[in-house]
Amino acid sequence: MNAITPPRMEKFAIGQPVSRKEDPMLLRGDGSYSDDQNLPGQLYAVIVRSRYAHGILNAIDTTEARAMPGVHAILTAADLRAGGIKHMAAAAHKNADGSEAPRPPQMPLAEGRVRYVGDPVACVIAETPAQAKDAADAVLLDIESLPAITTARAADAPGAPLLHDEAPGNVLMTYHHGDAAAVAAAFAKAAHVTKLSIRNSRIVVAAMEPRSALAAFEDNRFVLRVGCQGVFGLRDSLKNVLGVPVEAVRVLTGNVGGSFGMKASVYPEYPCLLLAAKLLGRPVKWTDERSDSFLSDSHGRDHECDAEMALAADGAILATRFTVWGNMGAYMSNATTIPPTSNTMKNSIGVYAHPLVEVTSRCMFTNTTPVGPYRGAGRPEGNYYMERLIDTAAAEMGLDRVDLRRRNHIQPNQIPYTTPAGTIYDSGDFPTVMDKALAAADWDGYPARAKETRARGKIRGRGVGQYLEVTAPPSSEMGGITFGEDGTVTITTGTLDYGQGHASPFAQVLCDRLGVPFDSVRLFQGDSDKLIAGGGTGGSKSLMASGAAIVEASVLCIEAGKQAASEVLEASVADIEFSSRAGEFRIAGTDRAIGIMALAAQRPGTLDVQTIHDGAPSAYPNGCHVCEIELDPETGIVEVVKYSMVNDFGVMVNPMLVEGQAHGGIVQGIGQALLEAMAYDEDGQLQTGSFMDYAVPHAVHAPNMPMGSHPVPAKTNVLGAKGCGEAGCAGALPAVMNALVDALRPLGIAHIDMPATPERVWQAIQHAQIKQAA
Repeated sequence: MNAITPPRMEKFAIGQPVSRKEDPMLLRGDGSYSDDQNLPGQLYAVIVRSRYAHGILNAIDTTEARAMPGVHAILTAADLRAGGIKHMAAAAHKNADGSEAPRPPQMPLAEGRVRYVGDPVACVIAETPAQAKDAADAVLLDIESLPAITTARAADAPGAPLLHDEAPGNVLMTYHHGDAAAVAAAFAKAAHVTKLSIRNSRIVVAAMEPRSALAAFEDNRFVLRVGCQGVFGLRDSLKNVLGVPVEAVRVLTGNVGGSFGMKASVYPEYPCLLLAAKLLGRPVKWTDERSDSFLSDSHGRDHECDAEMALAADGAILATRFTVWGNMGAYMSNATTIPPTSNTMKNSIGVYAHPLVEVTSRCMFTNTTPVGPYRGAGRPEGNYYMERLIDTAAAEMGLDRVDLRRRNHIQPNQIPYTTPAGTIYDSGDFPTVMDKALAAADWDGYPARAKETRARGKIRGRGVGQYLEVTAPPSSEMGGITFGEDGTVTITTGTLDYGQGHASPFAQVLCDRLGVPFDSVRLFQGDSDKLIAGGGTGGSKSLMASGAAIVEASVLCIEAGKQAASEVLEASVADIEFSSRAGEFRIAGTDRAIGIMALAAQRPGTLDVQTIHDGAPSAYPNGCHVCEIELDPETGIVEVVKYSMVNDFGVMVNPMLVEGQAHGGIVQGIGQALLEAMAYDEDGQLQTGSFMDYAVPHAVHAPNMPMGSHPVPAKTNVLGAKGCGEAGCAGALPAVMNALVDALRPLGIAHIDMPATPERVWQAIQHAQIKQAA
């Protein structure tokens, strides 16, 4: 057999920009999302939600609704309790003093009190969606209104309305990291101290596919077909709420139209649907509508931060100090406390060699929709705080902002570098990344562009956002390889593709290790029954986790293949060699060989393997984004007109998909910086409850975004990858906002919070002019 690598193999090698395997199917409309799933005899559910942000729930009158046509059942909290449904128990946390943080109970349906507009109160199940909606409208709620609070600092104020008796002062958790005395001493001796109060605005996730679920009770098991970020983890969480053994629950997921962290956890609707399916003996389907999604899906961000930086006279950073109030919403959601605490602490260090960092956080309950992770989950926030401090300090000290960064960079010869957070940077070249980004942005040619902008009556500004992300910590991940009788090779793993495009890069890794044909590779992720482990997708770790699991499974496959090949080729196992380039087993020193696909066909099942990868340490993707904006001072309209970036994502298995991930994150960063914010009134009513009120970025807001690379392979995982899914946000937030402040600073404006909408920018300019005239 020919040992020369076929040309097709090079096309699909690691490092090649291979198109996404799933795109032809999705473009034909052949995808299968949650709402596409149907079962014979299914019923339909609609959730009755509180219209009050805070109140005593005195009674639920379902008399009229139960008598309406087609209605099969209306569930309340009492029905859930009778059916064995448990509290949606939050994860245990420790306070800064080591004490146990409170864990207020949350039933999937409210009992005794409602705590935000949209709080689920009842679940109506009927023969048709229209009948369920009509009956839901007929459910009468007797709610005695109570005062509401919507911001974290307000919830922390003396005398604030109390949401949970179990959480005195509305404090879910306190957090502290750092040597307070040493930091205070550094600030006391500093030649200059910069202080900023920064608002990290609340975001609605607005995934393309609204949440939907189809519940059934099959063969004495709960089965949930739902869009999520990992079926293995969701199953384990569901069984706790259902109060059943893990083998009594199965989670199935098909295509998922976006999530960004939002679809990772158990939501109140899911146990309601599952119990209804069991009680009624028929499947029950629920699909959220966009107006309810704004209320029911976990929101993102929403932190308030007092950021401080102490510097020596030469600009050396001596210490940073961050005091953060995190808005958790009415209940503790999925990974709620991580963004304003440990992730802010780890990611605020960035690429700088400052010796001390202190982070003090208070996670607060408020009368708002629960907050969960949103693309980066504290990583963009930490980098944003740090980069805003750097630019502000440079302006206050009369230093060049680029030079100030250079003075404080961690140098390549200092790596491995242990940070004040205890993280260890294993690789990176931060000065070169910035220099390449400035060159790509034509930094020196900026004055001419600014002059041309002024000639048109506008103001140009430029900003730098140099970031470093700490990816998610290790988690176990499955790697399974199965050779089919039809000539396919199936990868089974517990991450879950909700838009990232896992199929092609995972196939590229398998082709690299086993030499199997790219077109033969299939990916299977969405059935909890088929998994032996699964960390789900989140934290920019999928390739590092599933990719490494595939590599480890490939090693086992080769070992099994050598044994099988020795029997087929009638040779000793010790004499069998495997060539991944040729995809064949060969007797050493001879031309006698058999291809791996042929061997799998001759010996069905002998090459099939499963393994569990224990998880690699966090990686440290980093980069430098440079943004230029144009501001119209007469209208406050801000436009991103030039955007450049250079990133270090380590080994890029598929550069085309990496670039797409970066672009997506940048656009979401632009959206948060200039357009997006959830707003509540003083009574806790959502004022931005639809796309009529809430602005998401459109194509017109997306500039051309050329991407340069300066990859330094990670040493913490077998592929050398660093993760890329959330980095775009981490670079875009500071780059865009620093560019805007650069344009505003000559007008006397040293800081402006996100979102910098035309109204806010125009008002800031007017106030500055009034102040200057006084």
